Order: sequence, then structure tokens, then C-alpha cells
Amino acid sequence: MVRLLGLNIPDNLNIKYALTTFYGIGLSTSIKILKECNISTSKSIKELSDDELKRIISVVDKNYKIEGDLREIIVENIKRLKDINAYRGSRHMKGLPARGQRTRSNARTKRGKRKTVGALKKEVWAQQQQGDKTES
Repeated sequence: MVRLLGLNIPDNLNIKYALTTFYGIGLSTSIKILKECNISTSKSIKELSDDELKRIISVVDKNYKIEGDLREIIVENIKRLKDINAYRGSRHMKGLPARGQRTRSNARTKRGKRKTVGALKKEVWAQQQQGDKTES
């Protein structure tokens, strides 16, 4: 295990895929970073020298926001949208999709599990009615 920018990365991973374990770095960004550092994308983590690891760390620190810093920026942006009462901010407050997706048939990930309304069986309804009468 190599500790890189605060995360433990397994030795057997290819370096271009290993960099994607950081929040804020995808595959294309990972390849750009490796080109800036003049490191082959086919190398694995255990094949990298200390100098190459230091170059990767310096490029990422200098040019990219990752992990906690990026999460903080995103939270601030959403808070700003809510504060100025923007439409997107109101969608975030209500827990609905903010980018124009339809909600009539989809958006289950954002809205959560279905909540069935008015689908009680007759027997259950009758029992509830009898329970209400006995309480009165």
C-alpha cells in the first residue's frame, strides 16, 4: 500500500486508475496529470519511484482541487443557491433533481422509495374503522 495525498492505494493498481480513487479526479484528468509528469500510463503503483510520486503530488496540489477542498466548494455553491432562493436551490432543498430531469416516472434515486397512498385492503380498513369506533 502506498499512501498518496492522504489515501492508501493498493500496489497492484495501474497508476491511471489509481488516481481516480481521489474524489475530483476522473480517468481523463488522471491521464492529463500523468502526461504533465512524463509518466507512462501503463505503470503500476509499485513500479513508480519516489521522485515520480513526488511529481504527481506536486502537480495535483498545484493545479487541482480534490477530496475535502472540492467537497467544501460544492457544499458552498449549493448553500449559495439556497440563500439567493434560486430555482436550483429550491430543488436541492426539496430533495428533487436540480437539472431539469423529469420526476413523474423517474428520479427514484433522488426521491427515495415509493410511498404508496390510499392502497389499504378492505379488511384492514374495516378493522381500523372498528378500532376507531371502540375508542370513541
